Amino acid sequence: MLYLSRADVEAVDLPMPDIIAALEAMFVEKGQGKVEMPPKPGIHPRKDAFIHAMPAFIPSLSAAGIKWVSGYPDNQAKGLPYITGLLILNDPDTGIPMAVMDATWITAQRTGAATAVAARRLARTDSATAGIIACGVQGRSNLEALASVFDLRHVRAHDIHPEIARRFAGEMGPRLQVDIEVVGSPRECVEADLVVTSGPILKNPDPVIEAGWLRPGAFASAVDFDSYWQGGALAEADKLATDDTDQMEYYRSEGYFKQTPRAYADLGEILAGRKPGRQSEEERTFCVNLGIALDDMATAIIVYREARKRGLGMELPL
Repeated sequence: MLYLSRADVEAVDLPMPDIIAALEAMFVEKGQGKVEMPPKPGIHPRKDAFIHAMPAFIPSLSAAGIKWVSGYPDNQAKGLPYITGLLILNDPDTGIPMAVMDATWITAQRTGAATAVAARRLARTDSATAGIIACGVQGRSNLEALASVFDLRHVRAHDIHPEIARRFAGEMGPRLQVDIEVVGSPRECVEADLVVTSGPILKNPDPVIEAGWLRPGAFASAVDFDSYWQGGALAEADKLATDDTDQMEYYRSEGYFKQTPRAYADLGEILAGRKPGRQSEEERTFCVNLGIALDDMATAIIVYREARKRGLGMELPL
């Protein structure tokens, strides 16, 4: 069995466009009903914390496995990452584990890639400005993904910790060759073509984004469920999609999404051509990506194969 540490996974340096392409192929297959992914079960040892089991199988990629991932909002005050986890890949023919790898980098990058997949179908093709609310790991990966599919001219960034927003602008601006302005309020960020909110996921949030802030023609990706968006703001959506409707309804039954409208489609249905994406320049569109195991398996199998080619990682006995 191959073990890949976080350093090994990062050394593969899988390009964002490759992850986006893998997710697009996966969502087409999902929309055709060819994948397997049960709703993710989880445990919740602390308030607003979770540890989830996320299994999935993608036949066309021969990718089968499970991610065991945790999200602890209080970790940031301890100098620890919010998201950590391990991912196991199994041989679909024998069921034998063939790799165990750190899932932190994969989780970050595939989440940004899923936003880009959604934006390609739900945002205006001429979108040129972006607003990033919460400038941590997800803020970075989502901006990287959007910049790989849109010609961004200007980005506004906001974080409840201004120094994090300043660091974000100082590092991501030169890296992506885009102008990033740090702003003092969420509302200034929402006044953009593309909006991403990526704070901690909260069961009982106190959202600040009000109705009327997101302008007609804009697209928003709520990576943090509805933690930033008031019910009235979400109700203004002409189209609200998700990455998996079954899982969204499961979360709703657990007390999340109290004021969030039901999704009209999941990304698989849109990419497979079963339901439409954006249909007019004036539509306000949302995608609430929950983060699904299919994203992880589509990314992890490529990481695994590239690591094998490059001789990365450590062989361990079962």
